[in-house]
This record gives sequence, C-alpha cells and structure tokens, in this order.
Amino acid sequence: MPTLNVRDDSEKGDFIAEVRRKKALLKTGALQNAILTSANFSIIATDEKGVIQLFNPGAERMLGYAAAEVVNKINPSDIHDPQEVAARARALSLELATPITPGFDALAFKASRGIEDAYELTFIRKDGGRFPAIVSITALRDDYEDIIGYLLIGTDNSVRKQVETELHKAMAVAEKANLAKSDFLSSMSHELRTPLNAILGFAQLMESGSPLPTPSQQRSIGQILKAGWYLLDLINEVLDLALIESGTLSVSPESVSLAEVMHECETMIEAQALKRGIHVSFPEFDTAYLVKVDRTRLKQALINLLTNAIKYNCVAGTVVVTCIVDTPGRIRICVEDSGEGLSGEKLAQLFQPFNRLGQEMGGPEGTGIGLVTAKRLVELMDGKIGVESTVGKGSVFWIELNLTNERQHVIDTAESGTITPVQSQDGGQLRTVLYVEDNPANLMLVEDLVARHSDIHLLSATDGNKGIEIARASLPDMILMDINLPGISGIQALKILREDTATAHIPVVALSGNALPRDIKKGLEAGFFHYLTKPINVNEFMKTLDATLKFAKTVQGRPPPP
Repeated sequence: MPTLNVRDDSEKGDFIAEVRRKKALLKTGALQNAILTSANFSIIATDEKGVIQLFNPGAERMLGYAAAEVVNKINPSDIHDPQEVAARARALSLELATPITPGFDALAFKASRGIEDAYELTFIRKDGGRFPAIVSITALRDDYEDIIGYLLIGTDNSVRKQVETELHKAMAVAEKANLAKSDFLSSMSHELRTPLNAILGFAQLMESGSPLPTPSQQRSIGQILKAGWYLLDLINEVLDLALIESGTLSVSPESVSLAEVMHECETMIEAQALKRGIHVSFPEFDTAYLVKVDRTRLKQALINLLTNAIKYNCVAGTVVVTCIVDTPGRIRICVEDSGEGLSGEKLAQLFQPFNRLGQEMGGPEGTGIGLVTAKRLVELMDGKIGVESTVGKGSVFWIELNLTNERQHVIDTAESGTITPVQSQDGGQLRTVLYVEDNPANLMLVEDLVARHSDIHLLSATDGNKGIEIARASLPDMILMDINLPGISGIQALKILREDTATAHIPVVALSGNALPRDIKKGLEAGFFHYLTKPINVNEFMKTLDATLKFAKTVQGRPPPP
C-alpha cells in the first residue's frame, strides 16, 4: 500500500494558492490599468495642495492636453470655467456659512471634510473649446487618515445637456401650442355663443311675451329652444373635452355633501325622466357622506350617467341610484338602468371619443363624448369610473370617489355676492342701467328684457371708452359689461371705473360669450360683481338684474370698495 506524503500535498496546496493569488493580482492590476487608461472618462489625481499628479488618457482625450503639460504644473480649477468656479465658491459659502475662496478650494472643500461630492461645471479644452462635465471628487487619505491628495473622475455631459435643451424646446413649443389652443377655444366659444344668445334670448322672450303665443307658435318656439339649448350642450361638451385633452382644464376639490349633490341631480333630471316615463329612485342617506370633489364637475359627470340611463332605457323602465362603501375611505355611486345592456364588444369601445356604438343612425341624439368627458373629470378628481352590463338586463355605471372628514364649506351669500332671487322694485324710484355692448342683436335682446321693468331706464354704449364716458356723466345704478369690446376690453374698462372715485361704487356685471372656466375666474378676479355668460338664461338674467339693483341701493352714499 503506498504511503501518503502529507508534506508533498501541503506544498502542492501552497503552490496552487500562490498561483491563484498571482493570477488575482494580475487580474486586479489589469483592471486598475484598464480603468486608468480608459478613454471614456477622465481621471485626474492631485496632491494634497491640488496640483495635478495623474492625468489619464481619458483626460487627455477630453481636454486636449498631454499629461506632461499639466502634471506638477496646474490644478484642476485651471481647466474649469473660472466664473462657474467663483459661483460655486459663493454658493458653498452661503450653504456652509464659511468663506470659501474661488479656485481649487471651491472644488475640494466638501471632499476635504469627508462629504461625498459631485458637481456639474464646464471644462475648457486646450484649444478653448468648452463642454459640460459631471465630476465626482474624493479625498485620498493615508493610513493615518491624513489627506494626501484628491481624485476627480469626470464624464462628458454634452449629450445629456443637448437632450435636456431639446426637451426644454419641445416643452416650450408644446406650451405655446397649448396656449394657442386655449385662446382658440375661448374665441370659438365666444363666436358660437354670440349668435346662440340672440336665438335663445329672443325665443325665451317670445315664449313668455304678452300676449302669449298661440299653441302653434308655442310648438315652434319650443322646437327653437330645444334645438338651441341642445346645441349649447354640444358646444360645452366639445370645449370641455378639448380643454381636458390639452391639460388646461382644472378642478377645485372641496368637501361636498353627497346628499346635496344627489338632490340637485334629482331635480335636474326629473323632467327628462317624466317625459320618457322612466322611474328614477335616489338613495336616502342615513350617514352624511362628504366627498373630496369639484362640486360642479361631479354634478356634470353624474348628470351624464343619469341622462344616458334615461335616454337608453326601455319604455317605462327604471333607474336606481345607490351608494356603497366597500373600500375604506372610498364610496361608490352606482346608476343602474333596465335598458338593453351592452355586449363585451361595445363595452370595450364605450369610453372612446365620438363612438356612439352604432346609434348614429336613428338612435337617441348625442355626440359620443359625454362619457369620455365624465371619465376624464372623475379621474381629475382622483376618482374612478366603470361599468358592468348584461345584454337584455341593463347596465350599472359607477363612480368611485374619496370620502373626507373635512368640514364642508358653506358659502355665505352675503359675503360672496352670490345672486339670490328677489322681487323687482315696482313703483319705486327710477333706476338706471348702462349696457356696454357692440353687438346690435345682443343690445336689442337686453333692451327687450329690461323693458319688462317699468322702473328701469336703460342706457347703452357700443365700446368701452364710450361706456366709461357715459358712466361718469350719468352715474348709473349698475353696469352690464361685455368683455370683447372695440378699443379697450370690458376688463380694462372695469379697472378704469374702479380707479375713479366717482364710479368705483357702481356694481358691474359681466355679460360675455367668454364662458370657459378660466375666463369666468379671470373676470371675477378682476372685480366683476357677477359674471353672466351668453346665451342668456332669461330667468337667471332677471334675478341677477334685480339682486344687483338691490345691492346698488344699499351701497349708495358709502365709500367706494377697496
């Protein structure tokens, strides 16, 4: 039997370990050499005073200097933009509350204190060329933790900077396009609403005129009003969707009572349901649920679901509205109808703009954008919208919203200037109203409306400057002001009137075709007492007229508002 030579085996193991150690050292050396000689990034090492001691091929390639031209001769701050180095020194002085001198100290100050640091400054090549660079700087220490130098590793940042520049340019172009789109939408809204104002305004006047129209005339007037209000709804839907798609429509979330919103929606769709013989039931609320939403936009989305549930229902069908709290902090509002239901194919197309799911020919009127708008509005309010449907049994559309514990804000009408219905001042002192309007049809409409008040004398002006002149001369009790006027705008005219102590107390009501939310907000912020949009709703106009005149009577003789 051969004997085991332990010594030989031990020596063999030591030999193998030594070979592996040398291979590892060689590999490490190769890696270190590859790093130091890499042409993709610059490696610059300095002594403790900042004088360059190592300048790798990557630094040579980037900066155009040979190592011999810089080693033991300059420090890294000499190849940086001096103004940027000085700016970094000032910024660090403020940040660290320590005076820092421009130069290498401004580059190495943080690293010398053991703080990880990377900065973005401009390198200057030997030929004077410039390029942005990101540089990481680290202090090098000996075994006693004393600083013996600094290591700076830099990369060319030109490509990223170029991408950022192009991105900024693209964003600027997109922003400009968005602004142009918003201006176009505002202009289009005004141009469409102006002729509609005459159509709907005079139709409303004829409907309630004296003597009352004959049954035949009443039917004709009813058709004009129905078509006019429907056209206005279409205009509003298209503008809303365009604003949402362009990202310019904003919502104003607040704490809102769901019971109140439901009651308002019930009132708004009652006539439509009655006309089609649809029974609609709303929930009774045992709990005062508050949701975090934009009140107006929530009503818009709910009315869309309710209108569709009535419109696409069967004869004498039902619509059931329920509220479910399954998820903590969320509430789901369900609108269930007894209609034909939707197939899987139609469900997949449901929220596509202008897709009416085959109802284009002979079905109920519509554009196919109401649901799309509702979906976008709900999502803007951090909610969700969805649908479940069974062919032959009906559909359930639902909206899920965030519940809130915030206290509901109750508007004080006395403080807000909200218009409340009041009776006109019959048999009282003659009141004067000035209407500044350049459109003859709109002026004629308001003349006919005001003529129903025997105690109101109407003055008119066709441009802002003339309106200011008449206001100063006659001191009317209130002013109706169009926005888009020849010469100066209605907002500019309002500013002049408010700055004049003789006219500053006169309440000015905007009456404009500029009906986008941003237009209304801009007008109210400018100081209009109230903002009416065209087409005129006669009832709203008359209530506003009465309330504003009542308010004007209470402020006569008081100091002008701030």
